[in-house]
Amino acid sequence: MFNFLPSIDRYILRLVVVPMLGIFALAASLLLLDKMLRLFDFVAVEGGPITVVFKMLGALIPEYASLAIPLGLLLGILLAFRKLATSSELDVLRAVGMSYNRLLRVPYAITLILVAVNVALVFYVQPLSRYYYEQMEYELRSGALGASIKVGEFTTLKDRMALRIEESEDDGKRLMGIFARVANSKGQVLSISAREGSFLATSDSPDTIILRLSDGTIVQDTGSETPRVLSFSRHDLPIDLPRIEAFRERGDAEREYILPELLSIGWSDSSTEEKRDASQASFNFRLVEVVMMMLLPMLAVALAIPPKRSTSALGVFVSIIMVVSYHKINQYAEDIAALGRIDPVLALWGPFVIFAALILWMYYRVAHVPGGQAIGALESVFAKISKRVAKLFKRRRPAAMAVLDDAQAAPAE
Repeated sequence: MFNFLPSIDRYILRLVVVPMLGIFALAASLLLLDKMLRLFDFVAVEGGPITVVFKMLGALIPEYASLAIPLGLLLGILLAFRKLATSSELDVLRAVGMSYNRLLRVPYAITLILVAVNVALVFYVQPLSRYYYEQMEYELRSGALGASIKVGEFTTLKDRMALRIEESEDDGKRLMGIFARVANSKGQVLSISAREGSFLATSDSPDTIILRLSDGTIVQDTGSETPRVLSFSRHDLPIDLPRIEAFRERGDAEREYILPELLSIGWSDSSTEEKRDASQASFNFRLVEVVMMMLLPMLAVALAIPPKRSTSALGVFVSIIMVVSYHKINQYAEDIAALGRIDPVLALWGPFVIFAALILWMYYRVAHVPGGQAIGALESVFAKISKRVAKLFKRRRPAAMAVLDDAQAAPAE
């Protein structure tokens, strides 16, 4: 498929793509699984259908993908170059005259593709999917998604009916042990009990459903000493659904605006100062997160190469810490800039300049300084700590083995 590429580029492409896709899938799955547990609890409490959980998770995929893509790109390139370094293949490639800039040709091609995907996600797809998620959450809370009446609890409908269901079978299609207390238009109170029932939709009015009851009794309070008692084999009880207000328009939060809307609001004289600050902060936050991806290949190479005769994986840990910390700093800067306490450009591009300068210095140390290490000091400290820990375990192991030998040599009582 990629026969037009030189063999070394095809080799690097294979080394990068396989772990990158695996890490992307793992990171997205972990984020979705954590959210899925909360959504199942939320939907269960609200009494909604289980299928809405998967719809809400689908709406969150673009948001989580925009976080997982940079992490997968970074670790994919890092693990690829670490494999080249620990197997001495990188030394051979350097010896035949290939520079790090040449070796990064394929990783940067992959980066450009993922940058375009992330731009589409954060500026267009993610705002719309977030609004869709908020809409489903609102409809679930309000009952527009067909939230069921909670089993074993009294539910009040339009202040004229109290309904209680003992048991539900077949996903709510069959209701057992029904009790209802209804106030009719004449002010009389009806107490209805039935062995079973089911809800039916009506074609005449979408705001009314029918509760069809079977094998029950109606006790009518007529105001006299003796109430009126009726038995029935089937009785249809109309239930008026509560009126559901329309969901708000998109744009309650700046993260729901797409790129043209952010530019229009953030730099418009007709917008309020608070709106301009919030829109500019959101725009710069999204942009700086995308631009930073262009520096990730250099960061990956700088942290991928361990010291000679070492297989330390400290660079993997440091890379994750750096990327997550930078993302959190940007989130804090966006919140502060949205409040108007600091200029959005300074708040978000200031950390970017510092982070970019650090990455360029680290890459220069590895690529252009003979024997240079980007995190040499950290590697030395990590190596010393590892040796001490290893010695500590070696001391404890003989002592534990001696106690075990004594216990085995002792005669059985």
